[in-house]
Amino acid sequence: MKLTLNRPEAVKTPLPLPERPRLAPDVKVHAPVEDGAPWIVQFGAQRYLRVGAGMARLLSLADGAHTAHDIAGELGRPWTPELVNQGLLRAQKTELLQDTERKTRKPRRWAFVPPLTVQFTVVRPEHVLGRFRPLMARLANRGWAVALAVVAAAGLLCVLAQGSAAKSALESPISIEALLALMVVTYLGTVLHELAHGMVLSHYGGAPSRMGVMLFYLTPAFFCDVSDGWRLPRSTQRVRIALAGITTQAAIGGVAAIASAVAAAEGYDGLRDLLLLLAVTNYASGVFNAVPFVKLDGYLALMSHLDISHLRDRSMTDARRLFAKVLFGGRYERALPDVGWAPLFGFACILFPLYVVSMAFTVWGQVLEDMGMVGAAIVSVVVGYLLLRLYGGALKLGAEARTAGASRLRRITVSTAALGALAAVMLGVTLPYTVSGGFVEQHGRLVFVSTGATDQAAIERGATVRLESGGVLLHRQLGEATVASVEPVDLSAPLAAFVPVKGIDSVRIPASGIVLDSDRLPADTTGLASVEAGRRTLAGWLYQKYLAPFWR
Repeated sequence: MKLTLNRPEAVKTPLPLPERPRLAPDVKVHAPVEDGAPWIVQFGAQRYLRVGAGMARLLSLADGAHTAHDIAGELGRPWTPELVNQGLLRAQKTELLQDTERKTRKPRRWAFVPPLTVQFTVVRPEHVLGRFRPLMARLANRGWAVALAVVAAAGLLCVLAQGSAAKSALESPISIEALLALMVVTYLGTVLHELAHGMVLSHYGGAPSRMGVMLFYLTPAFFCDVSDGWRLPRSTQRVRIALAGITTQAAIGGVAAIASAVAAAEGYDGLRDLLLLLAVTNYASGVFNAVPFVKLDGYLALMSHLDISHLRDRSMTDARRLFAKVLFGGRYERALPDVGWAPLFGFACILFPLYVVSMAFTVWGQVLEDMGMVGAAIVSVVVGYLLLRLYGGALKLGAEARTAGASRLRRITVSTAALGALAAVMLGVTLPYTVSGGFVEQHGRLVFVSTGATDQAAIERGATVRLESGGVLLHRQLGEATVASVEPVDLSAPLAAFVPVKGIDSVRIPASGIVLDSDRLPADTTGLASVEAGRRTLAGWLYQKYLAPFWR
C-alpha cells in the first residue's frame, strides 16, 4: 500500500500550475533500491513519501522543460494531459513543486522535535559510515548475531550471580576517578549506540543524514538520523536498524558483566564494582530504549515492523477521539481502524512523557536549583511549554468533539465538570511531603545539611529523618534520627553529603545545618537524608517539589 512516511507541515491552497512545472530544489525522486521496493520521493532532509511508479516517472519529468502535454507524451498511455495535471496538482498540494512562495528548507544544525527534544547536528556522516560497509558485510550474519546474544545473556547471568555485590555497588558512593570513568565510558557507549544505527543503515544501502547531540527531555544524549531507512524495501531491515543501538548496549553490558566476574575472581573489588555499574546502566538503558511510548528505538522498531507510518501520532489521535466520544458523544473516524489496540497505545504515549519529564526534573533538579535565576528561568520556560502543550491538547479535544457533532451544551457541561473534578483532585488528594538534603557527622552528633533552596520552613522539631547511603542508582537505609532543633546553623558541608562520591571530604560547600538526635550513629559519616514534613495537597506537592525551589 502507499504510505506517507513524513507529512508536510501544512497544506495550503495551491497556486495555478505553471506551464512548465519544476520540482522544488530539495525534492528528490529515489528509484527502488531493488526489485519490489517502492519509489520514494524525498523532500527536505527528513521527509519521505512512497509513490507509485507512474507518479515517480511523472515527477522525474517535472524539470522545468516539459509541459503537461510533453509529460503525457513521454509517459504514454493511459496518461493524458488531464491526468498529468491532476498528478501535478497533488504534487503541488504536497509542496513538491517549486513556486515563488515556498522557501527551500536548508539543512539546519538546530532542530526542535516536539514534545521536548532539542537536537544539534555535529556531523553529516553518510560518507564516513560508508567506509564501514565492508566491515558490516562481514559482521552481518547469523553467527555474529548468535555470538552477541550469547554475550548479552552470559553477562546478565554474571550480574545475577553477583547479585549482592551488584546491589552494594549500586547503592554505595564511588570514587571520583570511578565516576569520571563511568561517565566517559557510558557516553562513548552511547556514541557507539548511535553509530550502530548508522552503520546498519549504510550496510543496507541507506545514508544517515545527521549525527549530533541533543537534550532529550532535559537529558543530554546523542542521536543519529536514520530517516533514509524508509527507502529500504523490507520492514525487517528497518527493524534491525532500529534495534542496532539496543543490541550494541546489550553487548557492552554483557562484556562489562563478564569482565566484572573475572575482576572479582582476581580480587579487584573496586574494578568489579565499576564494571558492574557499567553493565547495569547499559542493560537499564537498553530496556528504557525499548519502551515504545516515546520516539526511541523500541517505537521505531514497532512502527517499522507494523509498516504503519506515524503510529504514535495516529494512535494518540485515536485515544483523543475515544476520550472525546466518552465525554461528549458524537461520531468519530478512527485514524487506525485496523489496529484495535491503537487507542490504548495512544493513551500510554500521551502519559509516558510526563513520567520522563518528572524523572528528568528529579535527576537535574539540584543542578538547576544551584544555577539560581538561570535555573529558575529554564524551569519556567519548560513548565510554561508543558502547560501550553496541555492547553493545546484540550483545544484539540474540543475540536474533535465539534467535528464529531457533539452538542454544545454537553461540551460546556462536561468541560465545566471536568475542570471541577480536576480542581477537586488537585486540592483534595494529599501526598506525603519530604524535605531532602544530606547528613554529616560532626563532633559526635548528626547534622542535617541542605542548600539555600531547601524548604527548611517545612521542618518541625521531632520530625523523623531517614538516613541513607548516596549510591549512583540506589540508596541503602542507614538508620533514622529526629530533628532536635529547627534553628538553622551556617556551616560548610562536604560535597559527599550531596553527591554519590567518596574520597572528596576536603571539597566543601556552604550549607545550612539542623542538629539531629539519634540513638546510634550510622556507619557512614556522610550520606543522604530526608525529613518527613507531613502531607500536602497534590497541587501544593507539585508546586513545592518542582517550582518553589527555584524561587526560594
